[in-house]
Amino acid sequence: MNGTGVGGTVTMHDVAALAGVSVKTVSNVVNDYPHIRPATRDKVKRAIDTLGYRMNISARSLRKGRTGIIGLALPELSLPYFAELADSVIRAAEERGVVVLIEQTGADRQHELDVLTSERRQLTDGLIFSPLALGPDDADALKVDYPLVVLGERIFGGDWDHVTMNNVDAARAATQHLIDRGRRRIAVVGAHAGETMGSAALRLLGYQAALAANGIPFDPALVVEGGLWHRSTGAACTEQLLDAQVKVDAIFGLNDALALGALHALHARRIDVPGEIAVIGFDDIEDAAYASPTLTSISPGREEIAATAVELLLARIAGGSEPYRRVIPDFDVIERESTLV
Repeated sequence: MNGTGVGGTVTMHDVAALAGVSVKTVSNVVNDYPHIRPATRDKVKRAIDTLGYRMNISARSLRKGRTGIIGLALPELSLPYFAELADSVIRAAEERGVVVLIEQTGADRQHELDVLTSERRQLTDGLIFSPLALGPDDADALKVDYPLVVLGERIFGGDWDHVTMNNVDAARAATQHLIDRGRRRIAVVGAHAGETMGSAALRLLGYQAALAANGIPFDPALVVEGGLWHRSTGAACTEQLLDAQVKVDAIFGLNDALALGALHALHARRIDVPGEIAVIGFDDIEDAAYASPTLTSISPGREEIAATAVELLLARIAGGSEPYRRVIPDFDVIERESTLV
């Protein structure tokens, strides 16, 4: 590539010179325009490969109005649910010929705000955004001038499409699943003190609703608070519960990572699962099917969440003006060994 372009950068002129065609022809090939002879197209592509030419995305965006790239901003890819959600979004986007640019916010409020105004938004046609730190008071920050789809429970209302989970009913079903198997002292691990609208709060509401429907008194001693929903948090919450000698015959991990951490702590104490204590999680991550014992979990419709978010975003990018939608996929209780006696 020596002597090509400015400062060694390969340009369309370089490709055109090597291929023996006009710059316009090179542009037509790069942009997949029809009515180009196959021999000419092959000659230009060989020149592109030889020189290592790469299209300037920003310039292409100015000409076409789109980049073919969408953004996906998630709290933490080390959490299995978000890693698997990212995989599902990427596959759904690829089926539509779109590339995904992933950003991680760390569930930090300032980082979440920065994502919305980042210069990287110039590289993307729209954004799928899963905030954890923002709340109703931040709703104005989501009034952006590009297509946006919001995931999760943190923001309600507004001029954007919203894809969420049926957290309350799903958590109620998880708790009812344990009650139907004779459990009455059902602990919850991973609660968030003071939370009113996030997943933890909504899943706790579902848990309490199931208890009330079955005439089981709510015991605050059975609700153990935790921070980030990691395995280590689930293990620490379970150890705290056991050390306090609280009578318990089941544990509801508010996500699968918490539930897997609970399983680890119970194994370490040589407590039989599910004989003495049954365990259920939420999210149905891949690890749930390979735990020992395998973990019963709520499947919240992750594939549908991903596919719907991509579909809604691409419809807005294409100029769709339909009323904004709030989509709540169906859920299932996936029964495995951790609740089977």
